[in-house]
Amino acid sequence: MNKPESLRAHLLAAIPELRHNPDRMAVFIDNGSIRSTAATGLSFEYSYTLNIILLEFAGSPDAVAIPLLAWVLVNQRELMENLNTGRDAIKFEADVIDNSKVDLSITLPLTERVIVKAGANGALVVTHPAEPEVDDQLITLSSLRIENSAGELLAEWGQA
Repeated sequence: MNKPESLRAHLLAAIPELRHNPDRMAVFIDNGSIRSTAATGLSFEYSYTLNIILLEFAGSPDAVAIPLLAWVLVNQRELMENLNTGRDAIKFEADVIDNSKVDLSITLPLTERVIVKAGANGALVVTHPAEPEVDDQLITLSSLRIENSAGELLAEWGQA
């Protein structure tokens, strides 16, 4: 499975507080299943709930939500495009530690396709295809800076 590490790396790169304290983020895969895609052969799909826990997080919740949604837009787009699916798809809980910190748990359902085909030498070849390309000029994973109304940095990625 590739998406948990992809999202973890994206959040660590985007959120200054996590970039300086990467051990404060834990990632878990819950309720996983493997299901046939009904394609010829052994191709299948992983389906699971990803649980991201930020420990003693003192940043703005916007600093997490916006990079998370930008990643979802590219990697699990149907959570944003399908109103019925997306309404309850991304969930969070927060345990308030004190006036400045929370333990934040975010869960979201993810799927990953796995294509299994016979190779030239008879061995099975496994590939994990990328998600379809997003044609969206506003949000990309390549570069973005997010500020609050006072001009303070909340999150950024891809900045030189």
